[in-house]
Amino acid sequence: MKRFILLAFLIFLTVQPAHAIKIGLIQGENKAYFGIATEGQIVDTQTSKQIIPLCKLTTYEIKGKRNHIEIRTEDDEKCKIEQDRITIRTFNPNSYICIKQKWYRGTIHIINNDGDLTVINDVGIEDYVKGVTPAEMPSSWNIEALKAQAIAVRSYAIANLGKHAKEGFDLVDTVQDQVYNGVLAETPATNQAVEETEGLVLTYDNKIISTMYSASAGGQTKSALEAWGNDIPYLQSVKSYDDDMEPRGHGVGMTQYGAKNLADMGYNAYQILAYFYTGAHFAKLNPEIYK
Repeated sequence: MKRFILLAFLIFLTVQPAHAIKIGLIQGENKAYFGIATEGQIVDTQTSKQIIPLCKLTTYEIKGKRNHIEIRTEDDEKCKIEQDRITIRTFNPNSYICIKQKWYRGTIHIINNDGDLTVINDVGIEDYVKGVTPAEMPSSWNIEALKAQAIAVRSYAIANLGKHAKEGFDLVDTVQDQVYNGVLAETPATNQAVEETEGLVLTYDNKIISTMYSASAGGQTKSALEAWGNDIPYLQSVKSYDDDMEPRGHGVGMTQYGAKNLADMGYNAYQILAYFYTGAHFAKLNPEIYK
């Protein structure tokens, strides 16, 4: 374990990513339903000028048409919107918007492409991490494992900003990137883990790394070279500390059950991450930019 302990040395840098992240919630559907917790409005995404006001706790149906967007309320009132890019926002910045039967912080952008809708949640990085961490790891686990997960989530997100730029957003809300379930997924324990690691990311060669992780590896992780034919210095094969588990996932990088077992053995989040991501260091994001 001597090597394990030495790898836990922290190096803090200041890096400057975008302050928010755009998450693709819906693609290729011609209608969706939404509501807001408090009063708000639909605005033109380009100009921020109000198109229609929105009432709290009201269900709205939005349909993509060939050359316009149609909004219909639960009272069957219709509104035709000529713009193809609109934004739903609340007047209270701490309020929530419901779509896909989930509540989200931030704003919702909607793009209409010849009747096909793309729905995007534009949300702060830390709020995004709060919505992912409990969706990726049980909130009942050791706080150090949860903190390791939160840092991995944040690092992956920022390293992959622009991954789906052609579709108009950064990441999707599924296992294709990271599972993101919005506000109702949050728990006190996982929010604590996010807040105690606020702004911390993993780096290699002064760049934020794409922190791949999976549930378990059955005793030994795979290197990126073994899994995908691409040698990545910080994704090497190591003992995964989850020998009692069947492999679940790609087995590259941190395993979540391995993180749990190491945390239960007394290792902290920084030691866990430094162990699974060979040669990685920690950086602190510029709080004036990323929040």
